[in-house]
Amino acid sequence: MSEPIEKRRDGAILHLVLARPEKKNAITGAMYQALTEALGEANRDDAIGAVLISGKGGVFCAGNDIGDFLAAQAGQGASPGALFIQALPLLEKPLVAAVEGPAIGIGTTLCFHCDLVYAAPSARFQMPFVDLALVPEAASSLLVPQRFGMAKASEALLLAEPFDATEAHRLGLVNAVIETEALYEHALAKAKALAAKPRRALLAARKLLRGDPSAVQARMAEELVAFGEAVRSPEARAIFQAFLQKKARREQC
Repeated sequence: MSEPIEKRRDGAILHLVLARPEKKNAITGAMYQALTEALGEANRDDAIGAVLISGKGGVFCAGNDIGDFLAAQAGQGASPGALFIQALPLLEKPLVAAVEGPAIGIGTTLCFHCDLVYAAPSARFQMPFVDLALVPEAASSLLVPQRFGMAKASEALLLAEPFDATEAHRLGLVNAVIETEALYEHALAKAKALAAKPRRALLAARKLLRGDPSAVQARMAEELVAFGEAVRSPEARAIFQAFLQKKARREQC
């Protein structure tokens, strides 16, 4: 049985694959932990020049695994998802994403922390936090307005309207729309191009481009407090309970 996070090296590239296609690559706590550890490895290992993340089975990521997510929220201390989110602004190496199919919730907000994002025509992005009686996460309440402008950010975060690869490119989330059969090789080539640059200059330039991460970290902290309150609300509990009941009925059929 394969690991739900496949990790492999291709020269100076650390490639992370969300490999749970039977669940549309919905992320569990164990997967978040593996991703967080991989980002730490990338920071520590001087031989790693860039990180590439993709999904298996024609899907990038359907968001959180709801059952696992609810169990994590009931535990003590920071959840594995929260620890992964907090690790994103601490990543020192370039992060590249290859996105095809659904990219829901964290599948979209993760992309705002990437240096380069390439999408297949099948890519569909959505941040349905409010629809789940939750609030935005991963500093998306800060980063989405910065990238999209307030009007489009309101459509994406308040109305939770989905948008396709072409619109993501127009809005500046995606660098290019690449045909599916060429997507991975294109993203890998771009990651390798980054890793081949003079390392010190590349990392210094990236740090200057991103600026002080404290604003992102502060917004993440605010969101996590609000998220914790929201997930315990009667609205959210009712929505998640209905989702789990519907899932159980499907599995019985």
